[in-house]
Amino acid sequence: MIKKQLYRMRWKGFQLKKRITNILCDEKGIGVVEVILILVVLIGLVIIFKSQLTSLVNTIFEKITSESSGI
Repeated sequence: MIKKQLYRMRWKGFQLKKRITNILCDEKGIGVVEVILILVVLIGLVIIFKSQLTSLVNTIFEKITSESSGI
């Protein structure tokens, strides 16, 4: 009787250890985390270089409009 209970406790402990290992080794959410981190970095770069990006875009649009009037 005691051996059966001991065996059951060991088996449940093994199952718990296996579940924890599976959870820690699971890589399903890694792709989502990577995408979120890339977006955070891009948003940070846009915030840091906002004035430079704005002036660059304005310069490009001015060049496009000035050259399109010659067509």
